[in-house]
Amino acid sequence: MAEVLRREIAYRDPALLLRRFARRKDVTFLDSAAQQGELGRYSYIAADPFETFTLAEGEGGLAALARLDRRLKRWSLPPASELPPFQGGFAGYIAYEFARLLEPQIKARTPAPDIPAIALHAYDTVVAFDHQARRCWIVSAGFPETEPEARLLRAEERLAEVEQLCLEPEPPLSGDHVIAGWQSNFTRPDYEAAIQRTIDYILAGDIFQANIAQRFTATIPASFDPLTFYLTLRQRNPATFGAFLDYGAVKIASSSPERLISFDGSLAEARPIKGTRRRDANASIDAELKAELLASRKDRAENVMIVDLLRNDLSRVAEPGTVQVPVLCGLETYASVHHLTSVVTGRLAPDKSRGDLIAACFPGGSITGAPKMRAQEIIAEIERVPRNVYCGSIGYLSFTGGMDLNIAIRTVLFHDGRAEFQGGGGITAKSNPADEYEETLAKVTRIQASFET
Repeated sequence: MAEVLRREIAYRDPALLLRRFARRKDVTFLDSAAQQGELGRYSYIAADPFETFTLAEGEGGLAALARLDRRLKRWSLPPASELPPFQGGFAGYIAYEFARLLEPQIKARTPAPDIPAIALHAYDTVVAFDHQARRCWIVSAGFPETEPEARLLRAEERLAEVEQLCLEPEPPLSGDHVIAGWQSNFTRPDYEAAIQRTIDYILAGDIFQANIAQRFTATIPASFDPLTFYLTLRQRNPATFGAFLDYGAVKIASSSPERLISFDGSLAEARPIKGTRRRDANASIDAELKAELLASRKDRAENVMIVDLLRNDLSRVAEPGTVQVPVLCGLETYASVHHLTSVVTGRLAPDKSRGDLIAACFPGGSITGAPKMRAQEIIAEIERVPRNVYCGSIGYLSFTGGMDLNIAIRTVLFHDGRAEFQGGGGITAKSNPADEYEETLAKVTRIQASFET
């Protein structure tokens, strides 16, 4: 058994299968509810991992990523080219505050997260959807068994188990999607003052840019069901890099449009977003907002600044001369906003690994600012609370060598009886505090609406 086993099943909306996995352990749903060409082409459902990767006591970030690389090498497989690229492997989240373990000099100046800094589950079996081809497979690797006969037997058993689960009747949802009583960690005057303080740091020469967010929190009522909420959210705000994670005490619903980094075994790609305008139901006004964004010197300068930062990040691990920018300030339109998105690519050096690639690029420059380390310190000082999964990453690292991680914006965390989400924006010397406050609200409007009746 050189490659994975696979069995094709009837293609359908993956959300229809997701409910059948709701009672399984550590469910990961990587969901491309919006498809834009190759972006958002694939979705995946996985559950019942055979191993969970978290930080060891006192472990640093670089040591943790090196250990993850060793786990991936132990269970490496050749890719099956006709299948979607996640063919079993580790999937889950990396919290924003994992960055403080990558740069010890900022650790004392940034808060620890309220959730584990990293949680990646090892899945031997995945349901993989190709939305472009409208095909679906159950893919089974048979790990953690490594002896060929034992691995083949486990792969066959797990494939049959998941296929049977997919054939079961769809269970009813267990609750509603309603939460009220949201509170921000900023009043409007306080947030605008925080933006002015950030501008003062920029004018003083500390940084060129920083991303400042406000956090909304509320108590989770007894009738609330995170899965019901996620299914509502994906209808109202479909995204290319959405996700629903049910890890027991930690549940996450994400409708992110932004990729941190992907890797196909050779080429790495980042897709930073900088520059936003709200959508409008009036087509004429919506077109004006789109044109305004494309013409904005401030937004373009902000995007180009982060592109330069990412070119530098990728150059740390890429072969010399291979870092390129095939798209600069391209327009992308989503359910509630228009964005300027660029594409930065580089060919990974032969002596570098996926762990090295994460270390070089995490967290994404579009949600920190530049210079990255000083921006993180200022973010912590001004926001005063951990971001947790917000602006971290959700995605997978395949046993077959690929990787795809989002930036967890438009993302809700359910933990310890509380729900939280954030909205933020990039601040430059030309930012207007009142406009920046309104932009944070525009970015979370679909999340807020999804909590309402």
